[in-house]
Amino acid sequence: MAGISVGAPPPNFGSAQGWNSDPVMSIELTISCRKLIDSDVFSKSDPMVVMYMQGLGSKEWREFGRTEVIWNNLNPDFVKKFVVDYFFEERQALRFDVYDVDSNSHNLSKHDFLGRAFCSLGEIVGARSSKLEASLTGTSTPNRGKIIIKAEELDSSKDVLFMKFNGRKLDKKDFFGKSDPFMVFYRCNEDNSYTVCHKTEVIKNTLNPDWKLLEVPVRNLCNGDHDRTIKVEVYDWDRDGGHDLIGTFQTSVSKLLRGPGVDNVYECINQKKKAKKKKYKNSGMVNLLSIQMQKVASFLDYIRGGTELCFVVAIDFTASNGNPQQPSSLHYINPNQPNQYSLAIQAVGSIIQDYDTDKLFPTYGFGARLPPDGRVSHNFAVNFNPGNPDCFGIQGIMEAYQRCIRSVQLYGPTNFSPIINSVSQMATASAGMGSKYYVLLMITDGVISDMDATKEAIVNAARLPISIIIIGVGQAEFDAMEELDGDEVRVSYRGMPAERDIVQFVPFRDYISQHGGQVMSQARLAKDVLAEVPDQLLGYMKSRGIKPSPPPPTYTPTAPPPSY
Repeated sequence: MAGISVGAPPPNFGSAQGWNSDPVMSIELTISCRKLIDSDVFSKSDPMVVMYMQGLGSKEWREFGRTEVIWNNLNPDFVKKFVVDYFFEERQALRFDVYDVDSNSHNLSKHDFLGRAFCSLGEIVGARSSKLEASLTGTSTPNRGKIIIKAEELDSSKDVLFMKFNGRKLDKKDFFGKSDPFMVFYRCNEDNSYTVCHKTEVIKNTLNPDWKLLEVPVRNLCNGDHDRTIKVEVYDWDRDGGHDLIGTFQTSVSKLLRGPGVDNVYECINQKKKAKKKKYKNSGMVNLLSIQMQKVASFLDYIRGGTELCFVVAIDFTASNGNPQQPSSLHYINPNQPNQYSLAIQAVGSIIQDYDTDKLFPTYGFGARLPPDGRVSHNFAVNFNPGNPDCFGIQGIMEAYQRCIRSVQLYGPTNFSPIINSVSQMATASAGMGSKYYVLLMITDGVISDMDATKEAIVNAARLPISIIIIGVGQAEFDAMEELDGDEVRVSYRGMPAERDIVQFVPFRDYISQHGGQVMSQARLAKDVLAEVPDQLLGYMKSRGIKPSPPPPTYTPTAPPPSY
């Protein structure tokens, strides 16, 4: 998350004097592609770009992030930006892989590879107008298209604009209906080119749309320069991706901040239509209905203000893991090689533990028969102390886990809801206060048995300060688990959707290095599963109106008394 404050207009990359004197600069990379391969039979490709960075002194490529998917488009302009720290003194190697997305799977091998490009961050920054164009390589198909990467130094503003627009009497574009209008906002760059920075939702079958409240960081719209031109294009959405332009207008943050009124009533002008029709006036009107600029707190603001991330672990002890005494078992304790459960706990816990001051982590198991009577439990303390399930540090979790696996009988079924409900009870005590935010790591080898009850538990937990990370180990098919990861469709129970997306699921097998790079695989796993936690925390705090506490004053040691 970016910690940001109001700054001067961004420097021009084209001049040596343009750089500021800070040793580290935040650079925003904007990605576009042109003339991509069309790999779909009945439509166009649905492209997504994955960016990788190469470790310093290493040839290992680490995934940095992914753009959104743009459907049915061979010439996409992606809204998702990549923000990286720029170091002049280092060669920061980058790789951009382009895929045609064919499913909701996180696994890139399940999508069609369209090509890749290699460059360094310095090459992009040093290119004319800090815009690099590179041909895609890596496939046998000729004319694979190209990728365009543009860099701009980021302003540090925390200001966010909340805006409401409507459209009136827009042009009818659909033969059998009206129009399906949406707006695209573009920021003007230093070289007078434009970068897409925001898209509204599509309003179906209307010439008088009322768009939802827009929430756009000011730096996205103008990068700190309130007088910089913003271009807005209004389109009629088409399923095949060939959206029809209704009209265009221009504005600026300075103008928008004047508020509703004559200054912010805009004619949508379609230049092609204007050139053909002498009596052409416009293609409809867009009106600003409300605007408010607020400073929005960052994830680090909450951490500095004392919010703790409380790490909770849940381990699957069902029989489908295999006999723990056999090397084929997912729970086999090999003194020379940690199993997948151990690796997952270490990977995620090594990051989370830095944000939990007491290093006491409640650790639970589910799906086992417990000694001495063999009762089945789906929510038991791995240290066998129900009154105090805390383990001290990651090492404490590992020790309790290894003792537990030698004491319990693996059984079943795989029920998630009891533990999610238990953590929800913990989180209820601090709900609305902002002092604690719970991160529940659940590691499992199979399909959930109580899916409906789990969905209900997640819908209820979404109202509380909780994020849930699910890691699937072993070779089972986890397709049903994707249903809980609400990136595409929010989890719902009996028609009630979850208030927030709080679940992140990944299969561990996607992170097993082919070259034995266990440390790198763990680092990628931790990055991917924890990437959404800051935004999930912010979403909860914002929904409850909880502001970060001020950070404690800096300690200043008193001077020792003078010696005589």
